[in-house]
Amino acid sequence: MHTFLCVLLYFVKTNFIMETAAKNAIKGGEFLIRETEAADIFTPEQWNEEQLMIAQSCTDFLKAEIWPILDRIDSMKEPELMPSLLDKAGELGLLAVSIPEEYGGYGKDFNTGLLLTEVTGAGHAFAVGFSAHTGIGTLPIVYYGNAEQKAKYLPKLATGEWKACYCLTEPSSGSDANSGKTKATLNADGTKYVINGQKMWITNSGFAEVFIVFAKIDDDKNLSAFIVEKGFGGITLNEEEKKMGIKGSSTRQVFFNNCEVPVENLLSERENGFKIAVNILNIGRIKLGAAAVGGSKACISQSVNYANEREQFGRPISKYGAIRYKLAEQVIRTFACESATYRAGQNIDDAVEALVAGGMDQQTAELKGVEQYAIECAIMKVYGSEVLDYVVDEGVQIYGGMGYSAEAPMDRAYRDARINRIFEGTNEINRMLIVDMMFKKAMKGQLDLMGPAMAVAGELLSVPSFEAPEDVPFAVEKGYVKNFKKAVLMVAGAAAQKFMANLAKEQEILMNAADMVIETYIAESVLLRAERLLEAKGAEAAQVYVDIAQTFINDAADRINKAGKEAINSFAEGDEQRVMLMGLKRFTKTQPLNTRDARRRIAAKLIEENKYNF
Repeated sequence: MHTFLCVLLYFVKTNFIMETAAKNAIKGGEFLIRETEAADIFTPEQWNEEQLMIAQSCTDFLKAEIWPILDRIDSMKEPELMPSLLDKAGELGLLAVSIPEEYGGYGKDFNTGLLLTEVTGAGHAFAVGFSAHTGIGTLPIVYYGNAEQKAKYLPKLATGEWKACYCLTEPSSGSDANSGKTKATLNADGTKYVINGQKMWITNSGFAEVFIVFAKIDDDKNLSAFIVEKGFGGITLNEEEKKMGIKGSSTRQVFFNNCEVPVENLLSERENGFKIAVNILNIGRIKLGAAAVGGSKACISQSVNYANEREQFGRPISKYGAIRYKLAEQVIRTFACESATYRAGQNIDDAVEALVAGGMDQQTAELKGVEQYAIECAIMKVYGSEVLDYVVDEGVQIYGGMGYSAEAPMDRAYRDARINRIFEGTNEINRMLIVDMMFKKAMKGQLDLMGPAMAVAGELLSVPSFEAPEDVPFAVEKGYVKNFKKAVLMVAGAAAQKFMANLAKEQEILMNAADMVIETYIAESVLLRAERLLEAKGAEAAQVYVDIAQTFINDAADRINKAGKEAINSFAEGDEQRVMLMGLKRFTKTQPLNTRDARRRIAAKLIEENKYNF
């Protein structure tokens, strides 16, 4: 690890502390009932020199080691290729960014880890292997391991000497992880657990030395977690799975046949495995959102490169409005996703800092910080994966016939992107979790949804205000976002009152409500970032960012209206239905906006620079 990046990380200590740390920070899910000031969020324009150098080192690694050999990686003809690439990443210190310093890592904050994940997100199958090792493979030990476990495993995971994988999914338990049938039984002398069972879809399993394994001890109701070394024996693997995409990542079924695991390798407490799985998945979800940003940026750059080079009817296709629309919309959604990702990431960092200041140990604080923002993590997983899907799909279309050719980059991008809507819990599960977690927080008294929802219900029967907005930047758009929140509270509140405990069975309504929540969070995030850029750059230089925010919010209003209308029409009738639909119309009403010209300005910047540079 004695490389430039390693030396840099040891000598340049991150002292960046957000100005909001001492303020009354917004809690997880509270964005729906509280306004956030632009000055209180983190934006990517605030990366410090060290963070930018880490990102650049990662980009340089992709350029030198990954992108030139993507076909070799995907062919799977060289079993040692992927682990050797992880070794090289380890030599650069890229595997150690989130590991505490006392165990050979750099102990960087959550947002720095997200930035690294974003950049590697453009690495196709390598990104999957990298994330599985540094995320779900390593973090359970970081957050739940005892001192002896951390000392034994983390230094080797930090360098890549040992690779890690995460064994949760089974043939009969996917989204319902706690129903897993893998069993662990204590042996006669009480020194070892004997594990028997089967896991599937296990990334990195073909070369991993360390397996994080979830199993139920005897007849326990809940899972426990174990750190299992391949050298313990009793582990066999199926052949590599043949997959639609991310072909170069190792994915196998893993069988445990009387695998003997020392009792000291029980991770955390007995029956705490399900909690470990949930909390690690929360981290994985927001990291997936960050990776989607990186993949989207790379795809947009390829799209505009091709559009500038490809000529039809005597001029580059980037001159045509239909192509410019696609390029601009790729940018709008990616920029919005990036804005929300790092807003949430900094919220987590601020929460961790506050908990540590209150006397909590660092690892527990990091877990509690992520847990507090589990709603935002689920939002970013869903939104990020669907943004990347949109970007690669339009990338194929921009390439035209070449987009369908395996000789061009969109073939791989299109196939590789599809898994992200399934990874870390399907988007359907995550949508339902978003609403479920909000209601659970409300029932625990952690989130006051009742008061604001009742206020909105009362407003439905009042005369709407048509006061002119204040002469402040984005006053109109801030009014829109405030109304979006009212629309969510109206629909979700009425549905909860209608169905009570049976709401969980109304999955279509939950998904409608989740879509409204997602659009609202992303709209507010992109607006707050644009406001900061407008203040920093001035009106002329920030015009393109104003265009991005206004166009996104204009379109979000229509999407929120559609989702709200579907929900209302599915459970309300008569006067109640009419009043709610009128309220929804009021809460999603926007002034006319020339989005054609806005998109043309966005596309023009992209076309001129011939790469994503927003």
